[in-house]
Order: sequence, then C-alpha cells, then structure tokens
Amino acid sequence: MRRPLSTLLLAVLPLAAAADADRQLADSLLAVTQSRVPEAFSAVEQLTRQHPNFRLAHLVRGDLLLARARPLETLGNAATRSGELEQLRDEARQRVRAATDPLPQDKVPVYLLNLDGGYRHALVVDANRSRLYVYANRAGLPVRVADFYVTIGKAGPGKQREGDNRTPIGVYSVSSFKSPRELSDFYGSGAFTLDYPNEWDTRQGRNGHGIWIHGSPSSTYSRTPRASEGCVVLANDDLTRLGQYIEIGKTPVFIAETIEWVAHDELADRRNELSGALDRWRQDWESRDTARLLAHYHPSFRAGTQDLRAFGASKQKVNAGKTWIKVGLDRVSLMLYPERPDFALVSFVQDYRSSNLSDRTEKRQFWRRDNGRWTIIHETSL
Repeated sequence: MRRPLSTLLLAVLPLAAAADADRQLADSLLAVTQSRVPEAFSAVEQLTRQHPNFRLAHLVRGDLLLARARPLETLGNAATRSGELEQLRDEARQRVRAATDPLPQDKVPVYLLNLDGGYRHALVVDANRSRLYVYANRAGLPVRVADFYVTIGKAGPGKQREGDNRTPIGVYSVSSFKSPRELSDFYGSGAFTLDYPNEWDTRQGRNGHGIWIHGSPSSTYSRTPRASEGCVVLANDDLTRLGQYIEIGKTPVFIAETIEWVAHDELADRRNELSGALDRWRQDWESRDTARLLAHYHPSFRAGTQDLRAFGASKQKVNAGKTWIKVGLDRVSLMLYPERPDFALVSFVQDYRSSNLSDRTEKRQFWRRDNGRWTIIHETSL
C-alpha cells in the first residue's frame, strides 16, 4: 500500500545552512503535511518563478494543483516507475532527508583529524545522502558552516576506471577553477577541478580524469542524485555559494560513500595516536639508526620507483655520511581516508637539517594501521 504524500514528507523543516531553494521547497512540503495547501502552493509557485528550470518544484506544483480535485497518494501521484519520475522522487527523498534526518550536533566527520591553519575550509561529500558539507577550520577544530544538495555518478561511488560513471572515494584537493567562458553550457556556472587520480589511486591502478565539482546546464536547475559521469554536480547558484569557501590548492575534498561521524573526544584520541606515530618516525630519523627508521615503513612501501629495500639502502648510505640530523615538521595535516578507518593521508613541510645538508620539502605520506600500529606505505615529495 502506498503511503499518503503527507506521511512521506512528515516533519520537513528548513535548515539554516541550506540553500534558499532547499528552504523554499521544504516550506512548501511542510505546508502540505499540515494541510495548508494554499500556502504550500504559494511557496512552490514562488520557487518555480524564481527557478523555472527546477523540475522537482514543477512536479510538486503539479501535485498541488491535482490535490484540489483528489487526495495525493505519492510524489508525482502516479503508480508508474518510469526512470525520470523515479529519479525525481529520489531527489525529493534526499532533499527531505536533509531536513528530517539532521546531522548529530555533537559529532564531526572522522576524516578531519587535524587541518593545518592554511586550510580554512574542507569539503566533505556524503554520496549516499547526496550532500556536500562545508567545514570551517577553527583552531584545528572542524565546524560545519554550510551544506548543499549534490549529484554524483550514475553508477554511484567507487571510481576505478575511465568511463565507469562512478565518483571516486578518497581525499582530493581543488586544483583549479574553470570559468563558464572556458566550458560548454553543460558545466553551468563553472567547475572546480580535483586532482583525481591522486598518487594512491594511480598506485591502485585506478584511472580516468576530469573529476570536477561543477554546475548544471541552464536548462536544468538541479540534476537527480545519480546523474553525472562521475563529477560532483550542484545547482549553479549553490556552486556560486560554495565558491566562497574554496581556495585553489588549499581546500581538501573528502568523498565518502557514507560519512563516519565521531564525537570530538574520539576524534582527539585518533588524532593523538597518528600524531604520536608521526613524531616517533621523526625522532627515529634524527637518531641516524637506519633500522629504527625503517621500522616505521610498511613492507609494501614505495616512494616513486623505490621499494622498501632500495629506499632502506639509500637511507643507510646517506646516514653513514652524517654526524647529526634534525627534522622539523611544519603545517602538519592529518586526514583519515573515507571508507578506510585504518588508512590516512599525512601532509607537512619537512625542514631537514644535517651536518652536510639543509633542505625544506613539502611531503605527502599515506599511512596504514595494522594490528594497532601505524606505518608509512607511500610517500611523495612535492
């Protein structure tokens, strides 16, 4: 038996952080649940005037017109499961879910262990909720400041190869912005490019390119939850709002199938554990004891073309020619990988000084936790 539309949309509440269209649509649906059909119609009428290409809003408006003659049974008021109608229903469910299933106020995404002060904001995408959350970095603590409805790949999350229509899962960086003048109308108000595939994707054999966060065609206000070729897609006005939080090269993007939420004290515990492992690695490097240093590396470690054996031989040779080593780490960021709680991306600026060489290098390391112990499995000098 189909549930009445009012039951399906019960308790829809507008979110302060949501975009205007989300609030207006939620206001309309809330009025429906409270049998305030004229008020609901007025709200959605205003929405369709402001966004004449908003297909979901037009669907709700059509339902409200029909409601004057007979009760509504479902969104779209039809038993058919046509592809387009089902996709619009999915969009409605996701937008309603954002209002009726609020995020835990006392928890944050586990991935944001520690962001260097140079990162003012981080973006976290929850593919299953069709939502992008913006977190401000306030003295190293993540604070949610905005969120947006998004579209992901037609085949869902978990990109592996070119053309699979999937959105990658992982940690990426916004590498550039392409203005509408550089693009076709398909990308709407512009595109923020991501650095997919990153070095870990490449090592895992994942390929493909052109994974962007971009806008929507002028003919469509928003696309349904799974409609892109792998990109993260927003309504054009939402992309403009999102842009105020993005700094090229300084905004990390976490894409998860489903976000893992943790309390602040648990976040601190995980941060301290990984931070402690990083500091012990630094100290053992300073000791010039190559065996102690290599104990911090995973057996499958790679750095460029070097495996652990070649890397160890190189370190042994270098350390033998030094009387002292000092290693400082600045701008440290610790980020857990989505869907992999025992995998982390660590970035920092390494200030290396020794008896015969001084060097300052930006590094990215991937750490893996096995049996309660963190070790480095991949390293890149930028």
